[in-house]
Amino acid sequence: MTGDGTRVVHAGLPTPVPGRPFLPGPVFAAPYHLDPVEGAGEDGYGRPDNPTRRALEAAIGELEGGAVRAFASGQAAITALLLSVLRPGDTVMLPADGYFTVRAFAEGTLRELGVGTVLAPTSGPYPSFEGVRLVLLETPANPGLDVCDVRAVAADAHAAGALVAVDNTTATPLGQRPLDLGADLVVASGTKALTGHSDLLLGYLATRDDELLHRATTWRAQTGGIPGAFDCWLAHRSLATLDLRLARQSANAAAVAGLLAGRDDVTGLRWPGLETDPSYARARAQMRRIPGIVSFDLGDAERVARFLTASALVFAATSFGGLHTTADRRAQWGDDTAPGFVRLSCGIEDAADLLADLTAALDEA
Repeated sequence: MTGDGTRVVHAGLPTPVPGRPFLPGPVFAAPYHLDPVEGAGEDGYGRPDNPTRRALEAAIGELEGGAVRAFASGQAAITALLLSVLRPGDTVMLPADGYFTVRAFAEGTLRELGVGTVLAPTSGPYPSFEGVRLVLLETPANPGLDVCDVRAVAADAHAAGALVAVDNTTATPLGQRPLDLGADLVVASGTKALTGHSDLLLGYLATRDDELLHRATTWRAQTGGIPGAFDCWLAHRSLATLDLRLARQSANAAAVAGLLAGRDDVTGLRWPGLETDPSYARARAQMRRIPGIVSFDLGDAERVARFLTASALVFAATSFGGLHTTADRRAQWGDDTAPGFVRLSCGIEDAADLLADLTAALDEA
């Protein structure tokens, strides 16, 4: 198996043709020319068919180890998963500490459709899987960064007849490959670290199950939740630097976590790469690299605002995984976190500069 850096640079590239670019440009067409006799071929209409999108899906598929379908956003991918798999009378188990919009969707739309919901913390303990149709895991959880044992949960869930899906947004496929750990499906937001340039919205679903792939493909074609051709091209372009970006982000997170651990004005520090973190053992056993996300608490919203105002390098933003270090006070979005809770996403700045800036901003705040 080749190294991560080699894989991401070459993933999904076409066979070299003299005079043609490494990465072909996006195809914007909605209708395509059809064969006047045979009719539609592989590319008949832009919603179900697009060569640029297929190239991106092939690239992500090489990294996740399964067939991929790309969607307009991470939320579009998750809702496609939920609505293509679940039926009235089914029950879905969701992470109680995962992305809050998914829980809101379950409590609203899914409940109205007759789908029941069970919540379980990412780190466990898990209730019985009997009667559950789908178990959706998110590990590391967003924003609290707990980690679950995917292989163990998948084995127990499968024994009870449940499907298992893993939200791989925070880890990325270079951090862990849930399909190799026993999951039936992977779902993720490509908006975050996977593409990493804060310039597009993207989601995807990956699986090795032909029936589940067919359901997702049909759902996407009939509902139209596709990403644009140029977004797909940008995403494929960005994959080439994924290994480099993650390495710097993870190293910066280690340095930041070390800094914050030594301050008595910061509480609730979480980063699964710290030996003192509750998820350290699981993360070390299951993950190939730890993401560049650190969470902590500054006490109240006012202190978070002072910290962000004082910082010269940390941008206030709600996404994560980009080139620039960002921080988000999750409670402002209605997330059920403490008022001073901060999710810090480390960028690729020099660690010494980032630590100096954080120290000065925290001191001023």
